Amino acid sequence: MGCMPASSSRASAPFGALDFQLVLLRRMADHNADLVDDARRELGASIAEMREANRRWQAMARSPRSRGAASRYRSVLGAPEERARRSIGDLECEALLWPVPLWPELRFEVLLAPNGAVWHEWLVRAPGAPAPPLRTAEDLAPWSCTVDEAARAFAPARPMEGTAPTRWGLLFEAPDARGERRPYAAEFTWGLLQRVGARG
Repeated sequence: MGCMPASSSRASAPFGALDFQLVLLRRMADHNADLVDDARRELGASIAEMREANRRWQAMARSPRSRGAASRYRSVLGAPEERARRSIGDLECEALLWPVPLWPELRFEVLLAPNGAVWHEWLVRAPGAPAPPLRTAEDLAPWSCTVDEAARAFAPARPMEGTAPTRWGLLFEAPDARGERRPYAAEFTWGLLQRVGARG
């Protein structure tokens, strides 16, 4: 993971990229508290600051004077590093990508529908960055891959509804440590793998 300096007056400062990373971490804390604590310390933020960043983000999203989601991301993260076209089935989307210093090999991607509405928002592999080798269930460590990488590696995977808007699940079969194929369920937050469990 990379590193960013922290601010001691974060609560009164404009909400920025550092705060947004704390929002991402707050959503992952239920699954991987140790990883989140390490990342939070790398950012120089306390648990209280992480909670405050999440509170401010939720307040911005729910405010009656809130900008559209795409404008909110631009105001917080700045101009996108890259723009691209994506085809999701029959839907043509514009993809906006921003770097995430905590995960230099990833990008935060926002998919915009033709009317400008945000259709999807998650972490993806950075363009040109190699995907991790995923051959068995043993390779699926927390934060090791994105939801689309796991779905491709263990196709056909079946999506599951998540327990929150930023969470997704996958059902799939994969070889275990002995090479025997078994069913598994994987959980993702903001598109990043959080945990995997055997089923049946």
